[in-house]
Amino acid sequence: MTDPNASAQTWYGLDIGGTKIELVACDQAMEVRYRRRVATPTQDYEAFLQAVADLVLAADADLGHAGAAVGLGVPGVVDRDSGRQLSSNVPALTGQRIEQDLRARLQRPLFLGNDCQCFALSEAHGGAAAGYPSMFGAILGTGAGGGYCLDGRLIAGHNGIAGEWGHWSAPAALLQRHSLPLLDCACGLRGCMERYVSGSGLALIHHQLGGDTIDASAIAVRAQQGEITALRALDIHRDLLGYGLAGLVLALDPHVIVLGGGLSKLELLYRDLPAAVAAHLFRGPRVPPILPPAFGDAGGARGAALLARQRSAS
Repeated sequence: MTDPNASAQTWYGLDIGGTKIELVACDQAMEVRYRRRVATPTQDYEAFLQAVADLVLAADADLGHAGAAVGLGVPGVVDRDSGRQLSSNVPALTGQRIEQDLRARLQRPLFLGNDCQCFALSEAHGGAAAGYPSMFGAILGTGAGGGYCLDGRLIAGHNGIAGEWGHWSAPAALLQRHSLPLLDCACGLRGCMERYVSGSGLALIHHQLGGDTIDASAIAVRAQQGEITALRALDIHRDLLGYGLAGLVLALDPHVIVLGGGLSKLELLYRDLPAAVAAHLFRGPRVPPILPPAFGDAGGARGAALLARQRSAS
């Protein structure tokens, strides 16, 4: 998709996923004017660098200008001392200095951010959280992560990991109440919240209850049909998710929470979650609005473009 009237003031945002890389170009109003996707080379780092470079150069050619600042939303975390990436979704990136290597290859301003944090930044600007002084974007997909924005600016934190609530520990008492095992996490810890509250976590809970191996959307369909195991799995998942979001309320007190990832499509969450969160709060605090995302799967790339705009100006 191209726009012959694209502004010279353009920011590129790339969302790096386990299956696809999406590039968008945004104008000064942060409207998406151009979009292109390619498959992610997950095992070959040189092929990954080339795929990103090809996307950026193709955008330059299609839009008729060059040198736009680039923001990258990448899954995982960066070691602040070495600058090396840790990414379980895209193994080729682990141990690599992505920001340094792509800056050298593209010869333009380039800024690296976490993909979940980019989602939050996008929803804070013209999205579901527009107009709120603070917001938390909670991703519930294959894993669980998020990002926190204050007055429209992303708060990444000292280590750049602010919003990694998926790696808080699930309390032993809550796991015991629901007869759930203490599970290992790919991060190296045990009992991380994302093992239970993500889409894959809901599937695991359903399986632990004796159900067959199906995904979260199928569980929701079966629950609507009155299947007992699916209903019970959703009840347990909602309790654990309510605990996790209550922790965010206590730690950050956001004015709104916006859900992202595959589970954000489940309408029943918006109906049932506020009470589940309130059950894990002491009397007094109010549960903030819990809203679906405005930009869907375009949010991460748009947020990366916003990251480039903000960091270019700072």
